Amino acid sequence: MTDGTRAGLVGDNGEGKTTLLRILAGKAEPDEGTVEYVGGATIGYLPQDMAELGDGSVMEFLSADSGVAGMKRRLEETEERISRAAEGSAELKSALAAHEELEHEFSHRGGYGFEAMAKKILRGLGFAPGDSERPCGEFSGGWRMRIALGAILLRAPDVLLLDEPTNHLDTESMEWLENWLRDYRGIILFVSHDMRFLERIASEIAHLERGEITRYSMGYERYLAEREAARERLSQAIEDQKEQIEHIQRFVERFRYKSSKATQVQSRIKQLEKMEIYEQNAPSQSVKIKFPEAPRSGYEVVSAAGISKRYADKEVFSDVTFALRRGERAALVGVNGAGKSTLMRLLSGAETPDAGTVKLGHNVKLAYFSQESAMNLDYSHTVWEEATRAGSSMTEAARRSLLGAFLFSGDDVKKTVKVLSGGEKSRLSLFKLILSSSNFLVLDEPTNHLDMKTREIFQNALMRYGGTLLIVSHDRYFLDNLAERVLEIRDGGLYDYSGNYSWFIAKRDAMLSGDPEKDAKTEPADIKEKRRREAEDRNRISRERKKFLDKLASIERSIESSEARRGEIDAKLCDPATLADSPAVQSLMRERKTIENALASDYAKWEELSEAASK
Repeated sequence: MTDGTRAGLVGDNGEGKTTLLRILAGKAEPDEGTVEYVGGATIGYLPQDMAELGDGSVMEFLSADSGVAGMKRRLEETEERISRAAEGSAELKSALAAHEELEHEFSHRGGYGFEAMAKKILRGLGFAPGDSERPCGEFSGGWRMRIALGAILLRAPDVLLLDEPTNHLDTESMEWLENWLRDYRGIILFVSHDMRFLERIASEIAHLERGEITRYSMGYERYLAEREAARERLSQAIEDQKEQIEHIQRFVERFRYKSSKATQVQSRIKQLEKMEIYEQNAPSQSVKIKFPEAPRSGYEVVSAAGISKRYADKEVFSDVTFALRRGERAALVGVNGAGKSTLMRLLSGAETPDAGTVKLGHNVKLAYFSQESAMNLDYSHTVWEEATRAGSSMTEAARRSLLGAFLFSGDDVKKTVKVLSGGEKSRLSLFKLILSSSNFLVLDEPTNHLDMKTREIFQNALMRYGGTLLIVSHDRYFLDNLAERVLEIRDGGLYDYSGNYSWFIAKRDAMLSGDPEKDAKTEPADIKEKRRREAEDRNRISRERKKFLDKLASIERSIESSEARRGEIDAKLCDPATLADSPAVQSLMRERKTIENALASDYAKWEELSEAASK
């Protein structure tokens, strides 16, 4: 890789992306081979796991990590030597020379502007003024990860190795980081599940699969298209090769015992032996998540009137008023600490506002997911036991398949909940929520512990969800494709935007910049009419699906009745007293045959209606 390369490292979970970054960073040893950096290049590595930052302030940690504190201390020591040395002495000359060299290095490393640059980076990563003087230990794990990231950016190493750098950032900080990294002069190799981040940062993609890396000199979206095209080309090549092999084998079988064709037969056999058989990696099993049918709620699902909330001396927000209507998909955004999770807890009833009211509409069945939802799991149960406790008439095979989509496969389902990691507990809680009956989903960071495939599966399920949705997420691609309305908490108030996430960004930036002309250009056309048509479509689909479900219920009752009668007949046919009565046996056999024919017809109708209802 050369300077300016920004490579996104992608691949399925378990392929070894994190292990590769650790090896490149010198944190793990390879079983074979070596890692070499040309010209003593400096390395900056951001792991997923949090490292200790010490007990000092944020600025003290940044100064020490960058080496600026050490250089400053050595400068002060040489200045002390200069003040003590006699005029004209060799000691004075030596101290002056050392001071000049140190000062040049200090200036070159940005020592004189270090504090200003550090505060600029901290501000970009979402820290408030004054946070630089707070002890590192006062910050949560996510904020300590931001400090570690800020330290690496300040060092500006030749090579940046970043493992999920956006995991603990809000959307504003992500956008700031993207702008910073796009101008970075060194090499960047990073792992991320954030597709928007990959597309905006990566100048090339390194795909890790089965221990091999394939490099694509293109952005992420083009890479996805190229990968799909390559799969199609390989699939066609495999079909062509199969036809060729079958043709050769037919020739060999037909002329194997004809001496006049012996030479040609042997030539064909050698051709088969030398042929390199094309293989297509088995595609991931396609899993679809389907929420249970959402009961119809009232038109106004939830309303908040003048609500306020404070904790001790800190007011989170005040006089917030808004309402969500049936079928809306809304995103709740804002910087970390703005009050998104607080508002979610108030709407879900987990907390009460200090002022104002929150009211749920008629027949609203709310399901709430947060990072604390894992507390609702029974820690003495296994994963499978918790999975089977969830609602739904899903078959065991389907339930296991869905668990696999949520990264629980094989013996994982035998683990007890108490031994699961925080991310695993969160995924299991989300799995159970999906199978619960609801018509209003309140989701706080549901995708935090999901890989790309599962995020896509989950997003598709939410797109088909028949109820109302309010979601907090830092995944901008996820929000962009899902939300049709954005609620922003900012400066203690709520701002309402009718449009998706990209439009919200454009609208907000125009508003904050005071450019009304730019603001007007971003206005979406007929957004209310679009929402009205979508609501009508959802209602129409719901009515049609209900017709199918009513018919299904009738057929299921008929099937149950027929199967019960068939069971009674089978029991009688096993009774010696019945078997001794030949006319009775013949009558029962005729009745059983009639039932079998009726069941065959009902089974066919049931399959047809089930398929129609699922569309």
